[in-house]
Amino acid sequence: MIETSILGSNINRVKVHNMQAVLLSLLYHEPAYRVQIADLTSLSTTTITNIIDELIAMGLVAENGVMEYSGRRGAGRPRSALHLVKNARFAIAVQFGVEIYRIAVANLGAEILVSHTFTFSRNARPRSIFDEITNQIEKIIVEENIERDRIIGVGVGAAGLVNYLTGVSTASYNLGWGDIPIRDWLSEKLNLPIVVDNNVKAMAVGEAFFGAGRNAGSLVFVYGRTGVGSGIVIGNHLLRGANLGAGEIGHMIIMTHNGLPCHCGQSGCLETLVSEPALIRQAEQAALENPSGLLALKLNSGGGRRSDLLFMAAREGDRDAIKIVEQAAYYLGIALANLVNLLNPQMIVLGGLYIQGQDLILPVARQTLHNTAVAGLGKKVELKATSFGWQAGIVGAAALVLTNLFYLNPEQI
Repeated sequence: MIETSILGSNINRVKVHNMQAVLLSLLYHEPAYRVQIADLTSLSTTTITNIIDELIAMGLVAENGVMEYSGRRGAGRPRSALHLVKNARFAIAVQFGVEIYRIAVANLGAEILVSHTFTFSRNARPRSIFDEITNQIEKIIVEENIERDRIIGVGVGAAGLVNYLTGVSTASYNLGWGDIPIRDWLSEKLNLPIVVDNNVKAMAVGEAFFGAGRNAGSLVFVYGRTGVGSGIVIGNHLLRGANLGAGEIGHMIIMTHNGLPCHCGQSGCLETLVSEPALIRQAEQAALENPSGLLALKLNSGGGRRSDLLFMAAREGDRDAIKIVEQAAYYLGIALANLVNLLNPQMIVLGGLYIQGQDLILPVARQTLHNTAVAGLGKKVELKATSFGWQAGIVGAAALVLTNLFYLNPEQI
């Protein structure tokens, strides 16, 4: 039997819901004014005025100037333009990867104001690494002279499986970690609210609220680097699944026969075909087989990231490089077509490796998506690169705080 939870709402929750609607309206449509927000939210102008006045008193909203509006006419107040005071509050963002982490300060628009990059050894004890992250956060707060009561919280986007309810990194295959209590370790020293989630899910939230997907009702963010993951946002809500495992597109089985083994224990996963290690492995094998070719010369030059060298060789016409990249793009397109058949999202956004080589990957992936998805659905989905480039991860970490503790849950502001 399926048990359904039916929850009522008291008057305080109604007020929080209304404030959420007003804040999101300002985020998406500013500058705006009271009558326009009333139209967008279907709330009365009196309710809107009360909420706006409260937000102005808190220093979160300011008004200036006069706007023209073609909607219904409002009575009473002049049509003063309203906008969020984006630097009224701040989010601390931490993007945690393999042997690297970034710490940034973002404002209410998820605009990165300060950003620092640090490295660590994967041989170091996890606790010591997060102690260092804590110290660096405190140092940045002091150096940037940020008032602590204006910090909403700290968002952490971590690679691997994360239980966002407990803030525990349950499995990070690339680091060999498991059951790392990130939230507890950070909160006990920082004394700030901490939100922890998978880094790609965080990127999806960032794109949906602050990037290309702001006007999309449903969005899937697909990120490729050491692994391949995705985040799914539908109607301002992240799809997590019954056991918090939604979005593991990298472990969609593509090669049912003779597929390469994946670290997850299965064989033929998408990750074994379209991740950065997969492409580099194929490139190095091709270079061994054709040592005088352009691809081999590029790889042997040692002149940069090996995936960049592969893309450079492909752009300069090397047949082996072109074949490797186009094959990966084809398999990526097949996976995207499966996503479209299952979820039918309005938009798919790519990040990481796939924007690094987007001129080579997107055309093939898009054509495969168009040709493969059922009933022409692939032609209707918008496929594009992330708005934030290499900053997608740190913007996503900030978005975890801004959505969970401000826009979607404004009880504490």
